[in-house]
Amino acid sequence: MNIKIMKKQISLAIFVFCIYGMFGLENPLIPVKLDSPRDTIKSYMLAMNDYKAGVKTGQKDKRDRINDAIRCLNLDNIPFVLRKEKGGEAAILLKEVIDRVIVIDVNLVPDDIGDRNNPLQKWRLKDTEITISRVKKGEREGDYLFSVDTVSRAREFFEKVKHLPYLKKSGGGALYKEPWVESKLPHWALEKTILLLNWQWLGILISIFSGLVIKRLIEIQIHLLKKFTQKTKFDWDDKIIYAFDRPAGLIGASGFWIISIFILKFEGTPQLILMNFVQVIFSISLIWLIYNSVDVLTEYLMHLSSKTGSKLDDQLVPLIQRALKMFVVVFGVLVSCQNLGFNVMSVLAGLGLGGLAFALAAKDTCANFFGSIMILLDRPFNIGDWVIIGKTEGSVEEIGFRSTRIRTFYDSLITVPNSILANADIDNMGQRNYRRIKAFFGLTYDTPPEKMEAFLEGVKNIVEANPYTRKDYYHVVFNGYGNFSLDVMLYCFLKVPDWAAELVQRQNIYLEILRLAEKIGVDFAFPTQTLQIESFPGHESLRAPHRVDISELSDAALKFGPSGLHSKPGGLGIFTPPNQSVRIENGSSNDGE
Repeated sequence: MNIKIMKKQISLAIFVFCIYGMFGLENPLIPVKLDSPRDTIKSYMLAMNDYKAGVKTGQKDKRDRINDAIRCLNLDNIPFVLRKEKGGEAAILLKEVIDRVIVIDVNLVPDDIGDRNNPLQKWRLKDTEITISRVKKGEREGDYLFSVDTVSRAREFFEKVKHLPYLKKSGGGALYKEPWVESKLPHWALEKTILLLNWQWLGILISIFSGLVIKRLIEIQIHLLKKFTQKTKFDWDDKIIYAFDRPAGLIGASGFWIISIFILKFEGTPQLILMNFVQVIFSISLIWLIYNSVDVLTEYLMHLSSKTGSKLDDQLVPLIQRALKMFVVVFGVLVSCQNLGFNVMSVLAGLGLGGLAFALAAKDTCANFFGSIMILLDRPFNIGDWVIIGKTEGSVEEIGFRSTRIRTFYDSLITVPNSILANADIDNMGQRNYRRIKAFFGLTYDTPPEKMEAFLEGVKNIVEANPYTRKDYYHVVFNGYGNFSLDVMLYCFLKVPDWAAELVQRQNIYLEILRLAEKIGVDFAFPTQTLQIESFPGHESLRAPHRVDISELSDAALKFGPSGLHSKPGGLGIFTPPNQSVRIENGSSNDGE
């Protein structure tokens, strides 16, 4: 099948070639040959000669051949929007220079680029600084083009040779005409002061002032839009305006300044300095704008995540926000450095040489990063949960790539590395279905058994009556004899959403118990000590002699035995233990409910 397709493609190509040959047509898609210095020189000279003929005769297709000449130039240092204009100017100036200094014999230009693994890197036109070099990266890698330095110095070369006549058998230039501005300027404006012409210095001042005016106009427009968006019921438009508020004016001003640098025809070092300075301002402003726009995006993502039942996306959005901001800053700085002429790829490759040392230094960072991934996947806690991790206790405030921040109950902020959290025992109090109450109430020792049972029954009913208590499992018991009190234990659970609600319901139960004690007539004990005085010196003992009736004591003890007169092993019947109570709800009996 593949062989058949290839045969059809070859047949079609031969057919098209024959059609063009029969009718004398030129293929409009024939590429500009740039495979060697000879191909580049030949393509450039033929294109410029056609351009000159087109200017003389008015033929548009011939004039458009200057675009083929521009393709022979390396324009990497020129902004994309100005490449056609500045490339056309450089192509014309180089043709004017070449035809004044040398008649090119293309057969003398090297066509053999050498070994494939070690090709010819550059070639220089005899007795000039006009250089053709091999492109080492990008979409045009492997092409031979007039170098960046040659293109940027085209006007400098022209100024040095413009007084020379055209050489015989040369193309006679490219019909270059001096710019209208320079031809109309007075003599003093064309004089040079500190590397620049006087009219260029004046142009710089006008350009700076105009750029600041543009910046101010943009800020005024944004301010008016801000007033309009404040009246809408949406928040996202306010966020967008805020993102553009300050950087937009700088972007507009620096964009104007970049164009002004080429309009004012700066060359060489002044152009390089001014262009780099303005590009830095433009890059910072653009990074600033995109950085602010990340907040707009994450605000929208946060809005979407709030509509879902899962808390995982609520934790992911802040991480995405920080990751995007980090990416914007790092990528923006790298691109800006690349535009300024730094070889970023070689810098990154150089970092690879110290990869081992870097990995060792970043060991903890990597451990924290993977720890954060484990926290997101395993989800031992969510933002807002009350957690106890070792000696750290508080509410989870933020989960980051490197660490998790916990706000303690005394309002300090503790930052715990995620690598530690990934291996720590985490007690998540925020994930409790129920919140326990375990309390002891000490009644005085003079409390009669009847009132004790009534108190126990009343506490049980208080638990039953509270709508937030767990009804299927709780205990109210006379738990023991304390040093100074009869101890009653309350053990129950609250089903509440948070700690604040827990405190309120705990308070309600305690207040009910206080009212119950007052109503029944029992008193809460407090720590007391009794001083027993046996006798005073020289006096008889204050304690009366105690006569023991063994038979009476034996009879009293026997009456508390099985079927005894005083035996009440199930109590007096006032109090029923919670696990034995039967509650009637909606006309039905639910045991243990």
